[in-house]
Amino acid sequence: MKVAERQRVHDVNDEQLRKLTHEHMKVFAKFTSENCDTCELLAPPFAKFSDDEEFETILFVRLNSDENPVAKKIMQEKVAPFFVSYCQGRLLECDMLTTEADVLDMLRRLQKYMPQTA
Repeated sequence: MKVAERQRVHDVNDEQLRKLTHEHMKVFAKFTSENCDTCELLAPPFAKFSDDEEFETILFVRLNSDENPVAKKIMQEKVAPFFVSYCQGRLLECDMLTTEADVLDMLRRLQKYMPQTA
């Protein structure tokens, strides 16, 4: 029996993010910026969570806000790293997170979220 390949963090641009949030049930996005110490600090846990079987139904993406106009506009009012959770193309939650525990808490809320069905 072949073991399914684990999730990985996908580097995307603004357009790809819009597309992926509609193609995947749940998406967890990290907006980063150059020379951001906290972004670097949270990179290993973010990658670890993307590989965790517990979160295999969630697509993990990363956007460099310095290279993407929409992300850059969002980040003018925020500080990186900025995390956003989406379900069925809709933004559920967004916040500036600075600890691994905060990221895990937001991720678990996304995981447990049950969208309304028609």
